[in-house]
Amino acid sequence: MNLKNSFLSVILIVLSFTFGYSQEGKVTINQDDRIKELLELKKEMNRNETDSKRYKIQVYSGNRGGAQDAQKDFADTFAQWRPVMHYETPNFKVWAGNFSTRLEADRALKKIKRKFPAAFIFKPKK
Repeated sequence: MNLKNSFLSVILIVLSFTFGYSQEGKVTINQDDRIKELLELKKEMNRNETDSKRYKIQVYSGNRGGAQDAQKDFADTFAQWRPVMHYETPNFKVWAGNFSTRLEADRALKKIKRKFPAAFIFKPKK
């Protein structure tokens, strides 16, 4: 009989802790209202990739097949910068990056030149 009472006591204690001390969570995020403005400004800046205030790196200039190969090779090697193909008569060109400072572009160019030695930095014309 004593074992039965001990077992029931343990069950009651476990149940009382389970239901008596359960917690209900609520998360509140306090965020500065200016964050939304900054995100919108960044979206607007990134929308215009040919902004003359930005630096780009030209990886390739030549025929369409070579540009497609260079674009794919670049995308496979450097995932952090999206390569884009442009046509300027008579050549297809592969451009990468959208750098806001020359220093940022120089750092990227140092890495890119290992794979694409003819690469160079420029500012696109509007």
